[in-house]
Amino acid sequence: MAIRATAKRHPHDDAPDTAAAFRRLAALPDGEERDALRDEIVEAWLPMADRLAGRFRSRGESFDDLRQVAALGLVKAVDRYDPGLGNAFESYAVPTVTGEIKRHFRDHMWTVHVPRRVQELRNRVRAASQDLSQSIPGRAPTVAEIAEHAGLGEEDVRTGLEALESFSALSLDAALPGSDDGYSLGDVLGAPDPALATVVDREAVRDRLAALPERERTILYMRFFGDMTQSGIAEELGISQMHVSRLISRCCGRVREQVMSDSDED
Repeated sequence: MAIRATAKRHPHDDAPDTAAAFRRLAALPDGEERDALRDEIVEAWLPMADRLAGRFRSRGESFDDLRQVAALGLVKAVDRYDPGLGNAFESYAVPTVTGEIKRHFRDHMWTVHVPRRVQELRNRVRAASQDLSQSIPGRAPTVAEIAEHAGLGEEDVRTGLEALESFSALSLDAALPGSDDGYSLGDVLGAPDPALATVVDREAVRDRLAALPERERTILYMRFFGDMTQSGIAEELGISQMHVSRLISRCCGRVREQVMSDSDED
């Protein structure tokens, strides 16, 4: 039985007339003939499924993937449709296909994992915000207004608002807006200061260094804070480089032992 398009019983010009095919499908037993007719009906309605998928083109998912999801929803609609209820197939198929696409976004397109309850709160909060923005021009609705409109608690509204920011995430390698030199978001993030690792060590030796004789403190300061060489220190103080080396080794060893002894006592 041929399936043809008709413009009289459906809102779209290319909608096929499958009423007789569905009645026949409902009467057929499982088997090759029924499977072939089912495939024919699905193929006839695929343009509608593609059209519905096209409504979601700009939401970050490829159109080919959306078409596959829409086709899956169409197959479910064909399998579940009951022509005996008297409703046109399109009135049942459109919400079924659209729902399948929305579930795909809800379950697979969140960059940050969000529990389903939070996703539902997000949708209710977004819908309420859109409704209120039309009746309260010039400002964003408050949490209390959204809560009253959506029938939610204010804490749930705050959770939904936070989830609105979780649908997608920025890549750390993405160039910052207005940046022509490839400067990325990752370039502006902070990092642990390597010098922080030495803070504890410096505090631990502070008192012991202060107790050293003045010349030895001066030598250590020139070597480790002034970044001077041993020969430069020797020339500055009028002593031999070998003597400077011995003083540095002796002072460091003494301070190390004292600090370790302090740690054992603690």
